[in-house]
Amino acid sequence: MISSAPGHADAPCLAARLTTGPCVRASEKAEHRVQDWLAELAPAQAAAIGNLLAQGTSRAILLGIAEFSPYLFDLIRADAARFIRLLRCDPQSHLAALIETTSREVFAASSEADVMRLLRRMKSEAALLTALCDIGGVWPVMQVTAALTDIAVASVQTALRYLLRQEAMRGRLAPADAEHPEQDCGLFVLAMGKMGAGELNYSSDIDLIVFFDPEATNLSPDIEPQPFFVRVTQAMARLLQQRTADGYVFRVDLRLRPDPASTQVAMSTDAALHYYEREGRTWERAAMIKARVCAGDTKVGEALLAELSPFVWRKHLDFQALADVHDMKRQMQVYRAQSEISVEGHNVKVGRGGIREIEFFAQTQQLIAGGRHADLRVRPTLVALEALAASNWITHEARDELGKAYEFLRRVEHRLQMIADEQTHSLPQEPEAVDRFAQFFGYQDRAAFALDLLSQLNIVQGHYAKLFEGDPAETASLPPVNYAAGAGDAHLVQHLAALGFKDPLAVARTLQQWMAGEYRVFRTETTRTAFAEFVPALIDGLAHADEPDRAVAAFDRFLQALQRGGRLITLLGQNRDLVALVALVLGAAPRLGDMLARQPQLMDGLIDPRFFGAMPDRRELSARLAETLKEAGAYEDFLDRLRLFGQESLFLIGTRILSGTVSAQQAGTAFADVAEGIVHTVHGLVTERFAAQHGRIKDQETAIIAMGRLGAREMTASSDLDLILLYDFDAEAPDSDGERSLQGAHYFARFTQRLISAFTSRTNYGVLYDIDMRLRPSGRAGPLASHIESFAQYQEREAWTWEHMALTRARVISASPAFRARIEAIIRDALTRPRDASLIARDVAEMRRAIAQEKGESDPWNLKYTAGGMVDIDFIAQYLQLVHAATKPDILDVSTLQVLCKAEQLEVLPRSDADILCQAARLYHDLTQILRLCVSEKFKPDSAGDDLLRVLARAGDAPHFSALEARVRETQGEVRRVFTSVVEG
Repeated sequence: MISSAPGHADAPCLAARLTTGPCVRASEKAEHRVQDWLAELAPAQAAAIGNLLAQGTSRAILLGIAEFSPYLFDLIRADAARFIRLLRCDPQSHLAALIETTSREVFAASSEADVMRLLRRMKSEAALLTALCDIGGVWPVMQVTAALTDIAVASVQTALRYLLRQEAMRGRLAPADAEHPEQDCGLFVLAMGKMGAGELNYSSDIDLIVFFDPEATNLSPDIEPQPFFVRVTQAMARLLQQRTADGYVFRVDLRLRPDPASTQVAMSTDAALHYYEREGRTWERAAMIKARVCAGDTKVGEALLAELSPFVWRKHLDFQALADVHDMKRQMQVYRAQSEISVEGHNVKVGRGGIREIEFFAQTQQLIAGGRHADLRVRPTLVALEALAASNWITHEARDELGKAYEFLRRVEHRLQMIADEQTHSLPQEPEAVDRFAQFFGYQDRAAFALDLLSQLNIVQGHYAKLFEGDPAETASLPPVNYAAGAGDAHLVQHLAALGFKDPLAVARTLQQWMAGEYRVFRTETTRTAFAEFVPALIDGLAHADEPDRAVAAFDRFLQALQRGGRLITLLGQNRDLVALVALVLGAAPRLGDMLARQPQLMDGLIDPRFFGAMPDRRELSARLAETLKEAGAYEDFLDRLRLFGQESLFLIGTRILSGTVSAQQAGTAFADVAEGIVHTVHGLVTERFAAQHGRIKDQETAIIAMGRLGAREMTASSDLDLILLYDFDAEAPDSDGERSLQGAHYFARFTQRLISAFTSRTNYGVLYDIDMRLRPSGRAGPLASHIESFAQYQEREAWTWEHMALTRARVISASPAFRARIEAIIRDALTRPRDASLIARDVAEMRRAIAQEKGESDPWNLKYTAGGMVDIDFIAQYLQLVHAATKPDILDVSTLQVLCKAEQLEVLPRSDADILCQAARLYHDLTQILRLCVSEKFKPDSAGDDLLRVLARAGDAPHFSALEARVRETQGEVRRVFTSVVEG
């Protein structure tokens, strides 16, 4: 590694230039950590560090890192000489020397292992250097992003150059300049997004697109360009992102290329041009604003970008382009509308008032005007704001305020990512954790940080909201029509057909009924007027739905069912975001739309201001449920209120999933909390009513154990409840003491039937939940309820491996504390029993094969059962628990994600495998939540509507569905590889 680079002879070293730092109030723990580390060092090193810590704010920064950033402190402890070298250097010249030295050493390396080690050490040194410069105020934030981008670009260039050199040595490539084999090779790499703009964040993926010109290569005559360049691209990605003992360089995302689900990772330029000219969409135009050649054959790359210029920068704003811009904004508004500006849990990237809104603010106007104003064709966000202000597209005030907010939010983003080198953008959920973060960021406490944060978020939101203020309904581009004219008006029918309705005559008749105001909800003039004003926005929103005609019919049923809708209609008329959300619900999620149409009172939950805040926790849900049931009279009324509460909760959680304002994990937990509260309530109600008829048995206890998705707190909108009921009583007095006395086991069997009936009997508000009790001992052959001793003996002597796998998710959700403790001890004893790993592996593999034969595993969108799907991940987690819990009981957890994290920490699962499985599980959970909401039958992408595909792409954090499909298939391959390695290997 390089020696310290002092730069100018009179330039002060980095330690002396540090001026800011974290605010560490209770530093005793941090002091101990630092002193313990220094005590382990050689005396000369400890003395050198001590001298350097006396300069600037070095000591405060080190204490802050020790207190708040495990990742940075690990980097410091891993190499004291490196830390000394950095504190003594001039950072700018040191970074340049680091890149130059590493590039030279990589090019001369003799093996890929050496290359990977050198690149990862460069990244670690640069990561620590940029963090010190950021935290210490040496570099402004955009200089930090530029430095991070320089490292990324150098890594890609160096890795590609090494690989091409190796191919040249094998005779497959004939470069004119052996020192620069990338010249005239025909392959080039486009940096996209923040890397393209020179604005990488601290723990960022790098988005790359790889193209090649088959007519401009210097390949040997017998080498076919496509497979050759695909192999080189895959090797480059592996060199950069594969985790080794030295970590990784950058996570590489190659899915921004055209149609990634069906194209190779390296595409020909002819194929790219053909795609962009014929199928390129507005989002791809926006993405290309920031594209730049970062590695490979620069000449060929620049030629392609020049050819793509007319696609990105259109000379004329035709109707479709303007509509696309409106549609992009509408989608973002629907996504953001339900996410209020907040502190705890706020996502500073995609949340309201966040970084993405500033970027969208600039990019949208660049797309609109860049064709005529070439000076707007710039990549960096702040430069774009400056250019827009200079061209009078935005005010100088907007430029200054958005620029200041952008720099502030990027610093927040960096500090969040420095904690654990995670690509996170969300502040902690708890005030105490935000307080710690605020101190790491240099504030005295949460209050001071929150004041600045909220101020910047509100400023951004204010400017973003005005982006199209002349057309708040997003309908200026719609031609004027008479929506009340009916099916006889050819102009209206033609307009509806152009919007995409399959039966425009029927839609016109429905519109005529709406505008006539004959429904009960339109009794007042105020309501009729408010409704008429937003009909154009409503019909346009419904036209973009998954099934437009069905969405209109659902909205019609909704209007007819409204009893007292004046307040609601007025609200919809004033809140176009809510109109768009309702249109999205009716269009993309027919299940939620039908529920809303049958029971329009569910909309009350959307009006409730609490809907815009954080998801309610279990305590708040219990309070709301108690409030709902407080005035229930008869048993039937009680069950109706329970069902209405459950359905409203499902609708609200589902709507938040659809609008993108809760994660799959939050939604799964929320669904489970609702179900758990209802189960506990029904358990108590049925216990009391049953006792009133049949009395009680001495010392009786009953408990409900949640299994499956409820046990794991990973429920979806359509999940059944997998339950087991256990009981105990005084064997010396087995009869109940009521008028209609029952004996022992018969008492609890009848009680369980009554309990199931309370859930599954149909009332005016439908069924509460479907109940599945097949996971009880002996399955269908066993009694509905089990005595606790029988349950314990069965788990000890008779249970099959698959039953113990299911038991890893068992969670007691309703019982007395003492009975709960007894059951939990039995479950723990069963799971921590020593087992033969090979036998368990064989059983797990056989069970997976049996499921594949029964359910099939070839459909990639059957995310649960497909090869490499959720079952594979669940089985890995369950296998690891059964095999290792005897010696490592800390591995036990009902959550698959938690088990995988614990397995990695306990060193029974390689970190690289844990990363793959955790990312896959999160992706599958995200997509499954959407699919369970929106699709009743098998999901078929070819027949799905655009609304649903857009929602799925957003849930999978993909720019479009094709990219999502590629990611899903790639993920399934990686998961199946890990399953084979862990279980079958």
